[in-house]
Amino acid sequence: MTTTKAGFPAHHQQQQLLTKSLSDICSIPDESYSWEIPRRFSGYLKRLQLILNHFLRSPSENHSPSVQTALKGITSDLTKSSETLLLYKNKSKIYVLINCKSLCLSLQQSSISIAGWLALLDSTLLDNNPELHKKTSDLSTDLKQAQFKVTENEERVYCTLQKEGQVRQTSKAVQSAIIMDLARALGTEPENHGELEKQIKLLKNDIASSNSIVERRILMSLERIFDSWSIEPNHAAGGFDVDFEDDEQIQPFRNFICPLTKEVMKNPVVLESSQNYEKTAIKYWFERCIEDGRDPTCPVTGQVLKSLEQKPNIGLAGAIEEWVNRNVDIQIKSALQYLSEDPPQMDSMEGVLDNIYKVSEEHPSCRYKIRNAGVVFRIIRMLKNCSKSNGSNLRSKSLLVLLSMSKDEESKLKMLEEGMTKLAIRSLNIERSEKEREYAVKLLLEFSKDEAYCAKIASEKGALVLLSTMAGNLEYPTLSYLAEEVLKKVEKVEDNIQHLASAGRFEPLLSRLCEGRDDIKIEMASLVGKMDLTNTSKERIARQGAKILVDMLYKPEGRMESLQALYNLSTLDDNATILVDSGVLAPLTNILFNVEDDFNDLKELVVSIISNIVSKSGHWELASVSKEGFSLQSEAIVKRIIQLLPHASPKGQVQVLQILSGIASSPQASESVATHIASGGDVTMVLQFLGHPEAAHRLSAFKLVRILSEKVGPILATELRASNSFPLLKDKLLDTQDTDGERYEATCILANIPLTDDEVKTILGTNLIGWIVSALKEYNGSSSGKTLRSTSLLVEGLLGLLLHYAKSRDLTMFSTAQEYRLMTVFREQLSISLQPRVKQRAALGLKYLSEFGKTLNVSTDLEPKRSRGLFSSLTLCGKAPKIPPTCPIHCTACGDDSQFCLLKSNCIKPLVNLLDDEDTCVQINAVQALSTVLDDGSHSPKRAVDELEELGVVDKVIALFKDVRTGELQERTIWMVERILRLDSQNPRFSVDQTLVRALVEALKHGSANTKRHAQNALTNLKQLSGISGKISTQGQRPTNRQ
Repeated sequence: MTTTKAGFPAHHQQQQLLTKSLSDICSIPDESYSWEIPRRFSGYLKRLQLILNHFLRSPSENHSPSVQTALKGITSDLTKSSETLLLYKNKSKIYVLINCKSLCLSLQQSSISIAGWLALLDSTLLDNNPELHKKTSDLSTDLKQAQFKVTENEERVYCTLQKEGQVRQTSKAVQSAIIMDLARALGTEPENHGELEKQIKLLKNDIASSNSIVERRILMSLERIFDSWSIEPNHAAGGFDVDFEDDEQIQPFRNFICPLTKEVMKNPVVLESSQNYEKTAIKYWFERCIEDGRDPTCPVTGQVLKSLEQKPNIGLAGAIEEWVNRNVDIQIKSALQYLSEDPPQMDSMEGVLDNIYKVSEEHPSCRYKIRNAGVVFRIIRMLKNCSKSNGSNLRSKSLLVLLSMSKDEESKLKMLEEGMTKLAIRSLNIERSEKEREYAVKLLLEFSKDEAYCAKIASEKGALVLLSTMAGNLEYPTLSYLAEEVLKKVEKVEDNIQHLASAGRFEPLLSRLCEGRDDIKIEMASLVGKMDLTNTSKERIARQGAKILVDMLYKPEGRMESLQALYNLSTLDDNATILVDSGVLAPLTNILFNVEDDFNDLKELVVSIISNIVSKSGHWELASVSKEGFSLQSEAIVKRIIQLLPHASPKGQVQVLQILSGIASSPQASESVATHIASGGDVTMVLQFLGHPEAAHRLSAFKLVRILSEKVGPILATELRASNSFPLLKDKLLDTQDTDGERYEATCILANIPLTDDEVKTILGTNLIGWIVSALKEYNGSSSGKTLRSTSLLVEGLLGLLLHYAKSRDLTMFSTAQEYRLMTVFREQLSISLQPRVKQRAALGLKYLSEFGKTLNVSTDLEPKRSRGLFSSLTLCGKAPKIPPTCPIHCTACGDDSQFCLLKSNCIKPLVNLLDDEDTCVQINAVQALSTVLDDGSHSPKRAVDELEELGVVDKVIALFKDVRTGELQERTIWMVERILRLDSQNPRFSVDQTLVRALVEALKHGSANTKRHAQNALTNLKQLSGISGKISTQGQRPTNRQ
């Protein structure tokens, strides 16, 4: 026999456990259970207790094995069912509803199992106790046949709660129906908010330690639904926020309120349960029931509906309408009182606007009342008088009311008559709030539904600019979308195309230009030609429409409009490449040369367009302009352009001159074009415009002649002499009353052309030097950004004039150069100017003056002569006479203010600095100037080199030579290097410089003839070449001078 640890038989302890379980369960009053199922099950267990008492009174050792087995099974089932019953008793009602099916199933299984054990007990009973036999048999049968099922309402609530655990979006109407079902299952009323809230809180405590995600989601959903349900709407005066007199307040009847929405019904319907609902609300509930797979019910009664028919309750609808109209009238009357006050009470105005908006939205049929009462007019008047201090919120609500009222056509007309379009546009300003701008653009969108209104929007100043800006601002996507929709409607009206384009909205214009009929294309081209366009707009139109405009040039119809458009686009320099790529030059030159008409407006436009295109060098040089394949810079085309001058209109002549200037300025075409113009005497046609009475003609001619002077100076000088134009140029130079542009150009022309010494004397004269030096000082002091380019051009020209004097070998120029300190003037320009051309000419001037100084030293013996007499070395005081120190370069006593000595005038250092300049021509001229110190006229080369070494010139020149490539700069530099390396004192130091040696070897291999000769001599001096005499030939001359 099995015993426990305490020594008692196991079946004896089991009987004690069974007795206790039955006692605990049966001691619970039925009232403790809120549900029928546990009460029924508890009743069965009380009958079971009576039966088992018979078996438990007898000693356990007398029980047969069958009885012991049955008692053991019943004990196990009672333990499980006890746990279930405790859940029914202790847990919240909502928790039980969430788990009702599993709880019922648990009790159902326990009931069947206990019935089986009772049948086993019944089989052990003898016939001597028929009453116990009958009780056991009956209970076994009853438990087996017992059906523990939840009610239909409980099952519906269970299904709904499980669906809510899936986190679904739920409308207010459906939420109300859920609360009604739940309240019914809980045995309370839906209006009993306290009880519902209590049950939800109990549920929250029940699942605090639960790991079930579904249970937590159900709790969150119920909390949300209850919070929405518990809010009681204000039904007084239809929910309006008004301050009526007591006798004017009209409360709605209870049957006006929809049980689901808790609001006054607009379209009441009645179900077969005789309950009234708002039609849309009950529809949502039916849809939810069908979605959940449950029978549709009446939310209030819980009745399962056989039919979903919704009959309109016409009588109730009429009563509600009468109630609504009465309250709307009261509301409008109140709003008029506030809106009519002067000044209005701004504190109350927002509430008034909210109420009017509610009337308009909830009762659209009453909008005519609002309109006829003058509310719309007064709101617009308030908006007109509304200052920024009144706040954007008030303006936003005003626009919202008008937006709602604009759905009434007559109200919309009234708004347009009162200037509402302008007010709405004013609210689009970026300084206004996002809400205000949103309502304003929505109002404009409502207006734009009619084409006539679209034209009105487009005609308002600034409207399209603000809308376009808003449409392109993706920071506010809603506003961007709305503005784009307004613009799309405005674009459909043909008359708005120009307004849209003026606002930067070119899509309609470009689409019509590219895809429209011929007459539409001509109209669009005309618009492009007349409009004031930004540079960005010009580029955009050119990229998308240039090819179409060019194609239009081949037809007489629309040619003028196309030319006007192309001219407008060509005023942007960056469009030149686009227009050339579109093939514009060929049809333009065809119109210019082949159309038989005189030089009319058409050809005037053509030359203006070409002038704009060639004003900037680049792509046009490669374009073909004729069937023969000629380019603009070809001789045939240049000649034909020049031949237009006598026949062109005054404006056309200016443009032709500008065309010639443009093509002659191109780096790729300048040489050939200048030659074409100068050949055949055509340049005389240009020169005659230098004295033209119109300033535009003169300036264009001067510019062209200046360009020619840079390329074909000798030919131009000949033509100027032949036409006796020199006096005219000099007069322009000195005429302060003339335009600065002509003075600049005249200065450069005289500076660029070659002049003989006699011409320098007779045409320029020595008196002009003083004016030039003064002008240089004046313009060097100018720092205005506007005059930077012109000042640089003038300084360049003035220096060029001084070069004529510096280059002259007339001895009469000696005193003039000394008087005006020309070397100092040139030196100062090296430190003042950043322009390469100015530095080039200044360095060249120093070269000329230095060479002139050498010439003077050779021609005149300035060295002090010593007396050969007996007392030649004696003075009255018995001392030798003091001999002034000699210049190491000229070996003569150069004065400290000498204007012909680079050393004494402190020019060496500025010239050395130029050796690091980025411009090669500047470096070349600097080397030329420094080379004059070492040329064959030097009396003491060693002293000169030593002086240059002390000033850092030697190392700088050597370093420059090592860096330069084959070319003129190398040739100029190696001449100096070779002269420096002739001296024995320099050889040891540089003979170990392998970089220098390699540079000399490269020059010997790849340089010009002069470069190779100097390289060979330098290598010989460094003893890097054997078998060649160390005697250095003096035949190596400095390279030809460069200007």
